[in-house]
Amino acid sequence: MAAYLIRRLLLIVPTLLGIMIVNFAIIQAAPGGPIDVIIAEMRGLSTDATQRISGTGGTEAQRQTRSSGSTNQYRGAQGIDPALITQLEREFGFDKPPLERFVTMMTKFLTFDFGRSFFKDRPVVDLVLEKMPVSISLGLWTTLIVYLVSIPLGIRKAVKDGSRFDIWTSGIVIVGYAIPSFLFAVLLIVLFSGGRFFDWFPLRGILSDSWRTLSWPALVVDYIWHMTLPVLAMVIGGFAGLTMLTKNSFLDEIGKQYVVTARAKGLTEHRVLYSHVFRNAMLIVIAGFPGAFVSIFFTGSLLIEIIFSLDGLGLLGFEAAVNRDYPLMFATLYFFTLLGLLMKIVSDIAYTLVDPRIDFDRRG
Repeated sequence: MAAYLIRRLLLIVPTLLGIMIVNFAIIQAAPGGPIDVIIAEMRGLSTDATQRISGTGGTEAQRQTRSSGSTNQYRGAQGIDPALITQLEREFGFDKPPLERFVTMMTKFLTFDFGRSFFKDRPVVDLVLEKMPVSISLGLWTTLIVYLVSIPLGIRKAVKDGSRFDIWTSGIVIVGYAIPSFLFAVLLIVLFSGGRFFDWFPLRGILSDSWRTLSWPALVVDYIWHMTLPVLAMVIGGFAGLTMLTKNSFLDEIGKQYVVTARAKGLTEHRVLYSHVFRNAMLIVIAGFPGAFVSIFFTGSLLIEIIFSLDGLGLLGFEAAVNRDYPLMFATLYFFTLLGLLMKIVSDIAYTLVDPRIDFDRRG
């Protein structure tokens, strides 16, 4: 296993590099960019458009803006002084060739130096760390509850296949699968957060404004109070698929010959189910864990964050994409991709823990 893990760790480098190259090339070819965003805001008479540029160059650039008949590569730039465009390119680093920019970026990323946000003028690391508690709260509790509910429920449904329990729980699962999490979030707000019926839960943040004055037991209660509805909305969208996957995996294994043989030898149903079927049926569930983990933590909570006014990584990434904030976009892509690749290795380790018969070294 050690040799296999070393090979997988070494493969992270070319895999991560390839992903970054592809995405960098796509971004370079895509229309629009941070300079186009600045120009669009200037056309809209925004008073702070050029003030977002780092240093004092933004104010000076704003004073240099004047009518001109020149044209350039940026959409909507007609009538803007070319000197201003040149200054913007220098401020954003676009005065250098793409290859040089990519090499510089990746060299800094190796030391986790992600630079500063174009439009927030703050270190990217500080922004990510600031938003991390919200995403960790949503992702951690959602993942934990989804797996704690879905796996036992899926096993029970497989054992009781065709019974009344299986039928009425299938109805609940179908409803949960059919309703998107953001619509369920709206329903929860209407029912329990002052919409039309009850006003039991808050609508904003993960803690009350007065959290600094609370004792730690009250702080825990306040945290749970704020997180109940957002987590519940995400759980509804996640547990249905995992429940049916677990059920179908167990049904497939229960019908195999080795299960019939184990029962014929006089083994108890509990031992057959958890000593023989479980480790085989759970492999497909474990295989999907890394993707589900990264999705729930960092991409699946965007609409939930917007609906419940939670300022997390999902909203941060969306704003970075809209504003073409390249340092923030590529830094989060780099971090999340690296995390996903590491989670794949964790998944392989979990394989061997669930089923010790799996030997990746011998397969290699």
